Amino acid sequence: MKFEKVCVIGLGYIGLPTACMLANRGLKVLGVDINPQIIETLQGGGLHIHEPGLQALVQEATSSGNLMVSEQPEDADAFIIAVPTPFYEDRNGMARGASYRMADMRSVSAAAEAILPHLKRGNLVVLESTSPPRTTLDLVKPILDRSGLKPGVDYALCYSPERVLPGQILRELVENARVIGGVGEVSAKAGQMLYAHFVTGEIVLTDATTAEMVKLMENTYRDINIAIANEFSQLAEHLGVDIWEAIACANRHPRVKILRPGPGVGGHCISVDPWFLVEAAPEITPLIHTARQVNDGQPYFTLEFVRRVLGRTITDKRIAVLGLAFKPNVDDIRESPAIDVAHLLVSAGAKVTAYEPFKPDAKVEGVQMAESLEAALADAEAVILLVGHTPFLELKPEDVAKMTPARVMMDCVGGWKLQEWWDAGFQFFRLGDRKNI
Repeated sequence: MKFEKVCVIGLGYIGLPTACMLANRGLKVLGVDINPQIIETLQGGGLHIHEPGLQALVQEATSSGNLMVSEQPEDADAFIIAVPTPFYEDRNGMARGASYRMADMRSVSAAAEAILPHLKRGNLVVLESTSPPRTTLDLVKPILDRSGLKPGVDYALCYSPERVLPGQILRELVENARVIGGVGEVSAKAGQMLYAHFVTGEIVLTDATTAEMVKLMENTYRDINIAIANEFSQLAEHLGVDIWEAIACANRHPRVKILRPGPGVGGHCISVDPWFLVEAAPEITPLIHTARQVNDGQPYFTLEFVRRVLGRTITDKRIAVLGLAFKPNVDDIRESPAIDVAHLLVSAGAKVTAYEPFKPDAKVEGVQMAESLEAALADAEAVILLVGHTPFLELKPEDVAKMTPARVMMDCVGGWKLQEWWDAGFQFFRLGDRKNI
């Protein structure tokens, strides 16, 4: 199978870098997105997402003439679906007394429908979007079946999940092992031929449903491990223990590696993917469901932490929130627990000013956004660190003291050294450390 032109549908954090990788390897690539602002931004030489090195990669791809963008797909040799798969609350599940979330697959369906008029014998179609098991077989394939072509015989159909870390996407797209699940062996090998254009890591071939489950297993494994760390932090406060000291001691055991607790779990992977497994079989996934409930409940635990520090009533308290992204050193605020905490503080009556250095133009309902750290701290009575961005971790107490009248610092990620802030005259408190409250 020979690939000369590839159509990538969805130009987000995965689709755009993938399109550029292929274009910079000499293929003609059409990047498609239904959002006209994204297309306009890219055509004007701009970028709608932040990822280290991506601007240069996009410029290389477009200046070569190999990458074009459009709101509509065209005929191609291969089609890659990289659209978002958010979730929604299952009201029936809620009525049964349990909180369930279901995958919203409308964008995947729409992408498959858009490919259908262009699908020809010898084509390859790859679904990259994180999806519940059997999506390739039970959702994408039936749509494409209307072409009269048979996957694995007339055209190749695969599922190949992204497995990259925001902030490291460009390197990990190339170096990480790639799992390609085909509808039949011929499909899997066709997918291997396409990704071999830029992937230097091992390319592992399997079937489509296994590949779908692999992606979900990876993030569910991480979610469960974060959940036990967060539950330990709640236990530590209940028992009067410093969780950070306890974790440091426990991790000295050669077979123990407890992760770091925090205000919750966010982003469009770890906080979402486990729900797809719960949706597939709720009766046999109680551990996965419980881990999700623990992590989704951590922002409420963080609110109670703030109340313990500042007093039960925080009405009109001026609180500076540092960080709104879902993890350190990225601009992605999707499903961010930091935003959940900010909203909870506002609902409790606090006056919240937030600063997100990687997305200073972010808009969060009910929250006053600051354009700089100095602006966020200027009028604060208390400061809460919600995201361990490097610029925040590098702050010196003596410098902060010059920026703000606040002398109450709350660290929810274990990023600051307690003694340094004490020595500088601050009252310093850490999430999960009841010793100092």
